[in-house]
Amino acid sequence: MFETLKPQPADKILALMQMYREDPRADKIDLGVGVYKNAEGVTPVMRAIKAAEHKLWEEETTKAYTGLAGDPGYADVMIKLILGDSVARGNIAAAATPGGTGAVRQAFELIKMANPKARVFVSDPTWPNHISILKYVGIETVTYRYFDRETRGVNFDGMIEDLKGAEKGDVVLLHGCCHNPTGANLNTTQWQEVIDLLNARGLIPMIDIAYQGFGDGLEEDAAGVRMVAAQTPECLIAASCSKNFGIYRERTGLLMAVSQDGSAQALNQGTLAFLNRQNFSFPPDHGARLVTMILNDEALRADWASELEEVRLGMLGLRQQLADELQRLSGSDRFGFIAQHRGMFSLLGTTPELVEKMRVDNGIYMVGDSRMNIAGLNKTTVPLLAKAIIDAGV
Repeated sequence: MFETLKPQPADKILALMQMYREDPRADKIDLGVGVYKNAEGVTPVMRAIKAAEHKLWEEETTKAYTGLAGDPGYADVMIKLILGDSVARGNIAAAATPGGTGAVRQAFELIKMANPKARVFVSDPTWPNHISILKYVGIETVTYRYFDRETRGVNFDGMIEDLKGAEKGDVVLLHGCCHNPTGANLNTTQWQEVIDLLNARGLIPMIDIAYQGFGDGLEEDAAGVRMVAAQTPECLIAASCSKNFGIYRERTGLLMAVSQDGSAQALNQGTLAFLNRQNFSFPPDHGARLVTMILNDEALRADWASELEEVRLGMLGLRQQLADELQRLSGSDRFGFIAQHRGMFSLLGTTPELVEKMRVDNGIYMVGDSRMNIAGLNKTTVPLLAKAIIDAGV
């Protein structure tokens, strides 16, 4: 049997990580891996997580399974965090998943179950795993224009024009905030225009929100998601706690199915539980338990929100420092988009050849499409990156 297996394509980011580890240069810079790092290059355990873990260690009395959809209390606090009061709780089905990736996979499985002929429209570019999973699940994928390589902003006219080619029942995958890999986001007016188009054409929105709190703030980053959930007949939302709670290895995610028809909630909830059972049975609980404890405890929540804000402002500061240094070196404002982007990532919009040149000449490691992780920088390395960008002729 095994002899029939074929080698799978290597993961480019994992390969880049290996190259970085093997590079002996002391001044090398890792901007490839999509993980938040502080100025010391460490992904820290947040203070509130540490406190909650200590409390859990003292209070937990069992490691028995939770329900197929996870602890309902976790779903409640996450729904409140992401959707606020935009949708009645009784209109939302939700299930815990192994990370945001698990939520995305379950959403695709649900789409295929509900409408095998549905196509999923994804932004060009998008998180590569979106397309990889869609291909594996066997769902037709269509790209829509999103990133303008001239302005490094959103090509909104192109996006709308391409989405007009979607047919009733097709799914449109949107990034809730901090678009990965570009860092370019829709504004409120654009969100509303997208919603109007979705409703006019009978399209189903699916939102992947993995960076709430990393962009403009917890409430601000959820604004577009709340608009979609409140104004469309139904939608899917895949959420991750990896970044904003710093619990990457705990694999803590949530999939929500929202319907304005409250009578659909029971069927949707049963379907989400069924999909969990087929794929992994019971979802992991440790990370979900910590998130629930933090969001339900006034002091822990305040400390978590404060530290998250420190992270957000730190990344914005690095963005501004890099944009300023590039302006100083280039004598132009053509890199101003870096300060305007939000979240961990920005797409420089340059060629794979120049990305490779920066790696060879300066030890700058970024993904070949020129996505760079701003959180991989600190105040000392920003000038090194700026000089490498200018020297490479970006």
